[in-house]
Amino acid sequence: MTNVLPARVAVTGAAGVLGTHLVDRLLREGRHVHAFDRRPVRAKPGLMSFGGDIRDPEALAEAFGGVDAVVHCASALPSYPTADIRSIIVEGTTTVLTAARAAAVPRVVHISSTAVYGLPRLVPTPEDHPHEPVDPYSSAKAAAEQVAERFRAEGMCLPVLRPKTFLGPGRMGLFDMLFQWAEEGRHFPVLGRGDVRIQMLALDDLVDAVVAVLCAPDEVARDTYNIGAAEFGTLREDFQAVLDAAGHGKRVVSMPSGPAVAALRTLERTRLSPVYGRLVSKLLADSYVSVDKAREKLGFRPRMSNRDAILQTYDWWRAQRAAATPGSAGKGGGQTSRDPWRQGVLGLVKVFF
Repeated sequence: MTNVLPARVAVTGAAGVLGTHLVDRLLREGRHVHAFDRRPVRAKPGLMSFGGDIRDPEALAEAFGGVDAVVHCASALPSYPTADIRSIIVEGTTTVLTAARAAAVPRVVHISSTAVYGLPRLVPTPEDHPHEPVDPYSSAKAAAEQVAERFRAEGMCLPVLRPKTFLGPGRMGLFDMLFQWAEEGRHFPVLGRGDVRIQMLALDDLVDAVVAVLCAPDEVARDTYNIGAAEFGTLREDFQAVLDAAGHGKRVVSMPSGPAVAALRTLERTRLSPVYGRLVSKLLADSYVSVDKAREKLGFRPRMSNRDAILQTYDWWRAQRAAATPGSAGKGGGQTSRDPWRQGVLGLVKVFF
């Protein structure tokens, strides 16, 4: 298989942020898509929608019939209950790969995460860095990769992509908090000086990487790749770009890291804050991976920097906010990456900024 995009592709998690953008890209390329999700997927020419849970082998068998490739995007979020994270990510991945093998699908792309590295001190972090998970989400992602490696060893052509946190139209989560505070003309806090370099990723660049690995020869596709932005600054610089775009003259404000971390961890335990423990730790040290292998073997060339991606997402957020009907904002409760996070007590402290 060389430089040819498969004619018929099944996408799990097709109603999610990544799934939606990938489906649209495949349709624009003239491919037929089997869109699989628990939530409805809007009908489009060339698209067949399949409803179901990724832990349901019968539903997957129907969706995977006759396809040339599967892209497994469906996942849980770190905010889910621990049992659900494990079930959806590990059991779900096992069921997807088993169903794909039963349907004789030639290639399955598994979307993993750089969370498998835990909190690595080695930056840029290469693909051969040990898995050192630190929470239920990263543990489940690492376990799902072990499942994928077993299927690969048994002969499946199974590329694994490990993206950094990606941004783009449709993405909300914690970024909704930054955008809200910027729009309301408030300063925005960072832990410590905010001078840590945190690599992110534009959604369009991640879709490019998926397309590249779908087209790659088998010997290139049977591998694992980090995917992230090539250009990224510090958290202070990237967040300040949003405050500047808001036009209120506000600034990123440093918070003493010790007391702030202690407070956030206490609030997490009492479920009064959406900021989970691994994210707190990530914000205290440089976090970026090497994308050399993806560049050299897949020809991956990120088109957008962190700043480009976050400003593109902010522009989208402003546009959808302006078009939203009264009372529609904030629904969803953080169950998907499309939902704004409930700010909890953090929504109260913003009066001080």
